Amino acid sequence: MQAFIPAAGLGTRLLTLTEHRPKALVEVGGVPLLKIAIDNLVRQGVTRIVVNVHHFADMVIDYLQIHDWGTEVLVSNEKDKLLDTGGGLKKAAPLFKRGEPILIHNVDILSRINFRDLVELHQQDGNFVTLAVSVRDTSRFLLFADNGLLVGWNNRSTSETKWVGEPIAKYRALAFSGIAVLEPGVLEVLPPCEIPYSIVPAYLNIAKEHRISYFIHSSSDWMDVGTPQSLNKAQSWFRSSQK
Repeated sequence: MQAFIPAAGLGTRLLTLTEHRPKALVEVGGVPLLKIAIDNLVRQGVTRIVVNVHHFADMVIDYLQIHDWGTEVLVSNEKDKLLDTGGGLKKAAPLFKRGEPILIHNVDILSRINFRDLVELHQQDGNFVTLAVSVRDTSRFLLFADNGLLVGWNNRSTSETKWVGEPIAKYRALAFSGIAVLEPGVLEVLPPCEIPYSIVPAYLNIAKEHRISYFIHSSSDWMDVGTPQSLNKAQSWFRSSQK
């Protein structure tokens, strides 16, 4: 199994902490978010990890180089231009092995999700992309039809909805967890990365021709640490997960 950790973002939601360091090196329980993510991936059998960098890129690269991670860790450098998650994944494409699924794991989340179960479901269902989701309160949702296929996206704060095809009346709204597994063929159908773009609109476009479904997990096995408030809560969450 191989993985991609999007770690290039500016960390604007953690601005007081990211003025002089990258979001990836913000600490929870004294441990940088990047180390937490890598250790979790390695523990669950990932043998190649690609990390993209932009904000304080040299600090992240130096941090990666001074550690022995127990697996291959490669850097996709976006120093010249921040490409967002979709564009970043496209730029990193040459660093991935062909014929092997890619697990995407945002750097600013904590997770106790079993990635082997996620990949197993992905392969059993023959999905092109499988999105980790849960039932939780949020402002943005992915929409899935009764057959489990991705059909849309909704922002409840703005009432904006984007559909894969024609709007449907009956669907299930689930919160995306920033974790997904995808077939390497996704890299070939993603748009060029000259212009930065988000990954969710790309998924909606890909879903017009390919099977994109979901893997549901308990909301208690996941935490977003992208804001100061959630970062404070994450300290106890992280300590309990290490017991």
